[in-house]
Amino acid sequence: MPNTLAKARKTDAPYAVYESPVGTFTWHVLKTYKTPKSEAKDPYARWLVAAKSDATYGSFEMGDTYAQEVQSYGRLVAADPLWLEAYGIDKKLPTPGEYYATA
Repeated sequence: MPNTLAKARKTDAPYAVYESPVGTFTWHVLKTYKTPKSEAKDPYARWLVAAKSDATYGSFEMGDTYAQEVQSYGRLVAADPLWLEAYGIDKKLPTPGEYYATA
């Protein structure tokens, strides 16, 4: 099965948004390099993200990070339907656009 999340997106239209519980970190997932099934077998699977924190002075910095790190330290707050389907997530979440329109 092909990776439907392999095409890179712009920072303002990510596949998914993760935030740290205290809100100091935000990750916009812009691309995955593997399918979720392959990621589950690889502790070094990575995502292309745009990350923002107090240390970036409110700006996003782009780069690769371990998928496991984002999932461990962040909570999914918004996701594109493609993301929800690929990762088998059944709960209703706003899209990133909807999430930021109400924030």
